[in-house]
Amino acid sequence: MPGANFSNAECLEQEMQWFQELLILRGKITFEQSQTEAAIEKIQLPDFSDSSSDYAQLIQRHQMGLEERLVLLLALMPHVKPHLLDILHIKNQTYDMPFTEFGGIKGEKHRGFLPTGETAVFLLAGSNLEKRFELIRLFESDHYFSREGILSLEHQSTDEPFLSGVLKISKEYLSLLTTGENYKPDFDGSFPAKRIQTDQEWSDLVVGEEVHQGIKEIQNWLIYGKKLKQDFQFGRRIKPGFRALFTGPPGTGKTLTATLLGKTLDLDVYRIDLSLVVSKYIGETEKNLSRVFDLAENKKWILFFDEADALFGKRSQTADSHDRYANQEVSYLLQRVEDFNGLVILCSNYKNNIDEAFFRRFQLVVDFELPDYYQRLQLWENALHGEFAYDDAIDLRDLAEKEELSAAAIVNVLHFCLLKALERNEKTIRQKDIIQGLRLERIKEGKSIVG
Repeated sequence: MPGANFSNAECLEQEMQWFQELLILRGKITFEQSQTEAAIEKIQLPDFSDSSSDYAQLIQRHQMGLEERLVLLLALMPHVKPHLLDILHIKNQTYDMPFTEFGGIKGEKHRGFLPTGETAVFLLAGSNLEKRFELIRLFESDHYFSREGILSLEHQSTDEPFLSGVLKISKEYLSLLTTGENYKPDFDGSFPAKRIQTDQEWSDLVVGEEVHQGIKEIQNWLIYGKKLKQDFQFGRRIKPGFRALFTGPPGTGKTLTATLLGKTLDLDVYRIDLSLVVSKYIGETEKNLSRVFDLAENKKWILFFDEADALFGKRSQTADSHDRYANQEVSYLLQRVEDFNGLVILCSNYKNNIDEAFFRRFQLVVDFELPDYYQRLQLWENALHGEFAYDDAIDLRDLAEKEELSAAAIVNVLHFCLLKALERNEKTIRQKDIIQGLRLERIKEGKSIVG
């Protein structure tokens, strides 16, 4: 009914009504032979032109016709109303087995019918070979179903027929087209990345001018990079995406910078610890990294690869199969990084550990250094935000000069001091708190505590 602002659920209810009509019609065409293929084209699809639901918006954006809408609906149906597919369990009485042309499989735990590409093609084309061949385009890599990560055919074996793959809707679109919420994956056995956020602001990041210039360059690309690539002739000369390498000691602001970029420009930041990926998934590194890149395509994500030394460290000449495999992992990651159309940041605590051959792959290298005296003094002075105070006996200038600490280390010391102050039911940091906090920080960093 035009003019109604349907929800996702209301749209899907109407979609499934015409699906049932098509299902019955297919039976009349193929088995009863009381209808012709032309009847399929006469099915009236619901009109969602005035709806703002995510389901309606997707259909409108791609101007989906009957074929695309049926494939999309089949992929959704096991998650929405699986019982509507139960009729496809019917057996061929002649051979006492399911009808091969229906396609579909049974899941390990799901008791319903899981539609395959064969299911969609049969419902749309029956036994018409020319039409069947034409419909294969819906599942090819250049179709927007695949290109935008909406749905795919998932094959259990490479030796099986192409259309035998299960119709699988992506988790992102399953969430968007049902609950209307954006799916945000998190770390698990099949997705080695974790979404990271920060409550801090740019004023909390104390770095040198060169780092600020590097951050500004990244911000400019995030704001104008897509426009330059798509709207100007120069865009043909540059690769998609932007690749930056952050180097420097721990606690100097590398991760904070990545999260602040995401926070400022409303982008999700996903952290991938390469040391964990390589060690935990030895032999499956490419497969696990592939899941991250596949999910990240065409999304507003920043990919932040921590511990880059794990794959990009200096290597001696290939000596055995393990070295050769490690080189394959590096080549694979480099290729995916260069093909990715978003921002990729690789992070290393030690610049000298990165093989020089890799530096040319980055558009930008930002060196985060330990804060100098003036930066340390700024960190000590501004960290308390006026909520706590230093005892008069504490000389912040002397503290900043003698203690060469990273920003993170200063925060750790103050964290200890503030807890001590609250334990005393006061908001004053005492000299003995600072001394004890510094001692604990030195122990943690493996430094001498003499004096």
